[in-house]
Amino acid sequence: MEIKTFGELIDWTRDLHQHLARCLGHCATLHEEERARALLDYLSYHEAELARIVTEFENQGDAKAMDTRVYDYLSHNPVKTHRTCDKPYEKLDFEGICHEVFDFHDQIVDLYKTLIGVAVIPEAKELLESLLTMEQNESMRLAHQIGRMEDL
Repeated sequence: MEIKTFGELIDWTRDLHQHLARCLGHCATLHEEERARALLDYLSYHEAELARIVTEFENQGDAKAMDTRVYDYLSHNPVKTHRTCDKPYEKLDFEGICHEVFDFHDQIVDLYKTLIGVAVIPEAKELLESLLTMEQNESMRLAHQIGRMEDL
């Protein structure tokens, strides 16, 4: 997907979370380890919820910000994810799954931070800061929940 506007960036982010949710859910049905299956199920639910939250940003976002061009996006390294879902999570252990999912979120956070640094229009900067805060808060919540799973 070629991203030209902040609205398209939000679409792309939502699509990444939706894709990851489907992939994690699919791999949960195939994983041999019960603990990893439970983690994959939880992560799938969490990613689907993030996709829903990102959609709300799009629905409630300032029209001026949504139509603002994202000139510096292409200079940022693209987020790396298993876009084809070739069952990569099925073969990872609990810690490997956590590492991959947190790396995915860290890449999105880094992208938002980069774009905040170059945003010129206040509405676009505010939108990005809100998205960044949401991603960071959800990552912290995810880390907390996974920590609780590990304690069990």
